[in-house]
Amino acid sequence: MKSVRLLLTAIAMTTLCGAALPNGTGAMGRPVRILSLSFKGEPLDVISKVIEKEAAQGVDLIVLPETWRGQNDTSIETLDGPTTNAMSALARKYNTYIVSPIDHDDKGRRVNSAVLLDRQGKVVFLYHKVFPYWAEFDLKQKVHVGESAPVYKADFGRVGFAICFDVNFPEVWKSLADQGAELVVWPSAYSAGTSLQAHALNNHYYIVTATGERDCQVYDITGEKMVDQKSKGINVVHAKLDLDRGIYHQNFNLAKRDKLLKEHHGDIEQEKMLDREQWFVLRTTKPGLSARALAHKYGLEELRDYIDRSRRDIDAMRGWSFAEKVDEPRRP
Repeated sequence: MKSVRLLLTAIAMTTLCGAALPNGTGAMGRPVRILSLSFKGEPLDVISKVIEKEAAQGVDLIVLPETWRGQNDTSIETLDGPTTNAMSALARKYNTYIVSPIDHDDKGRRVNSAVLLDRQGKVVFLYHKVFPYWAEFDLKQKVHVGESAPVYKADFGRVGFAICFDVNFPEVWKSLADQGAELVVWPSAYSAGTSLQAHALNNHYYIVTATGERDCQVYDITGEKMVDQKSKGINVVHAKLDLDRGIYHQNFNLAKRDKLLKEHHGDIEQEKMLDREQWFVLRTTKPGLSARALAHKYGLEELRDYIDRSRRDIDAMRGWSFAEKVDEPRRP
């Protein structure tokens, strides 16, 4: 995973320097406008009308809850079914990505899927729930388990997916980080709360939810809660996230940071300093300039890369991988 992670970082930093943003070349940082709709039991036409209203404000990504059309003996549908077709038309009309989870008939195999539609309304990515909940195995036609948690490169950044019960399995979330996820979308039946906060804290990506509990949470790359909103009816949340913000440890970075801030005074700023964690966040204050790309140019190592490198190098000194050791612990 070492070479993959380093390659993704290098490609991302190179691309960020001159990348056209989906919502305008004069944008600050690398913003993505997200619409989260949280609800339960609402019909397709009602949700379509809500999307029509909210998407008209301008949005890059719409997120809907887990199997929002139901999960029962009559809810299974293919990618040519009414749900995906309706969402495809809306994605195309409003030039936005849509994450629309369905109870998915995948060539006769039932899977709990998050379907990603691009701005043209095309299905460009599927995530099959890696850890279905126990009740899903009790259905007349049981749900099959997913086998991987890949990351999709959208025009605004790298997006990962997890669904509901996946929240309990850190290996899913670490895998998304290893693939360079900058944002993780979590459609769910329930809320999870601080479990999600732990994943954002440990993996340093944004997390956005859409749940059947009619609530939405958004967590920052620092693990801090940005949004926590619940409604009695359809919960509507608009969130704007800057994927160009970078988080760094003080270790080995302070002199490089100080040089960068001095030479680019007024263009790059230290947005946050988390003293206890010894982390800091950099962001751009100049349209068209990437804080992460510039930090990379000055030799700053992002926090996630620093932890990964430390794990590899210390394991090399140990002579074996601590994370992969599964037999009984060594006794003194």
